[in-house]
Amino acid sequence: MREKFSGIWRIVAVVCLLIPAAVLAEEGVTDSEIHIGQWGPQTGPAAAWGSVARGTDAYFKMINAQGGIHGRKLIHHMFDDGYNPAKTKAGVKELQEGTGMFAWVSGVGTSPGMAVKEYLMERKIPWVGPSAGSLQWITPPQKYLFAVYPLYAMEARTLVRHAVKQMGLQRVAVAYQNDEYGKNGLRGAQEELQKHGLALVAEVPVEVKDTDMKPHVMKLRKSNADMVLLWTSVSHAVRIVGVSKAMKFAPQFMSTSTCSDFPLMMHISKGLWEGVICATFGELPDSQKALLQTYRKDAYEAFAAKDERWGLFFYAGIIFAEPLVEAIKRCGPELTREKLVQELEGLQDFRGIGPTVSYKPFDINDPMSRQGTQETMLVQCLADGKAKNLTGWIVMSE
Repeated sequence: MREKFSGIWRIVAVVCLLIPAAVLAEEGVTDSEIHIGQWGPQTGPAAAWGSVARGTDAYFKMINAQGGIHGRKLIHHMFDDGYNPAKTKAGVKELQEGTGMFAWVSGVGTSPGMAVKEYLMERKIPWVGPSAGSLQWITPPQKYLFAVYPLYAMEARTLVRHAVKQMGLQRVAVAYQNDEYGKNGLRGAQEELQKHGLALVAEVPVEVKDTDMKPHVMKLRKSNADMVLLWTSVSHAVRIVGVSKAMKFAPQFMSTSTCSDFPLMMHISKGLWEGVICATFGELPDSQKALLQTYRKDAYEAFAAKDERWGLFFYAGIIFAEPLVEAIKRCGPELTREKLVQELEGLQDFRGIGPTVSYKPFDINDPMSRQGTQETMLVQCLADGKAKNLTGWIVMSE
């Protein structure tokens, strides 16, 4: 009997040795591949932001062309969710449970991101660089969620502060998308105005399905606002500016970084975006910064589609993925999710082509342990679609 059991254990030992290493590896990682998921609206009301995912794709292809990371290629799984949270959730679950993602990167939109945040966090799946500056990512902070995008509330505060202190404007109104994205900007504006003893003269909600902006502009004009903060989709922002011009309502328009791709905004608005001031999260497209020029040549020119435009939204897909790539490199050949988290927490003063990124060890009582940056810069749209720098990088903590 003893010899019989001894033989069985020898067989078990041999079978275990024959199991491929990839089976025993971290989900989404093999000896030659690392699977990364991403959603991005290629169609629908936010299609203008679809180039973010296409930028990430070109960035990963550039890395793979250079040999990958420790001998592994980055396999990019991107799908079009149409900026529809239900589609986001269905697509993420299909990829995660079907193919198996090691991590997720970027992903456009607050509402789409909120639809899958709990799902990813419960499964301890890292998500780096959501393409939205929502407070929802860090209140409360999540161990496996690392924000890169500047907070919308901080962008709004910075814009309002500039309007009040530098431009002497005091009658501030906000047109905001009636969801978490828009309400983040609304709250930031309210908080900053309160510091100056002021209050909003109008708060105008915009629904995603709204097409006629005349009623919204009527409310803004009635408030006699001298500055209107636009926290909406690209198409709604352009329509509000267009209707305002037609109604001879001419406040100083300011807007979030989501509307700061000036060549695109000028094209869509037929030139009406000139003079608008925006926050932004990246170097300007014509910047001579060496790393930006490298990405333009080795990622955009080499791997983007022929009809793709080099612009802020495209290389935003690189900005939000840079910390993930850097942390994977620092992990070495033995790649696991827990090692990735440790290496992300160790990033200090990391700067690619966006703002400085730093994290800290996870602390449930410290939201900033997972907010990578507190920097933004303000730019103004010129007649040719180029940007005039109004500030350098501003730390937005206060």
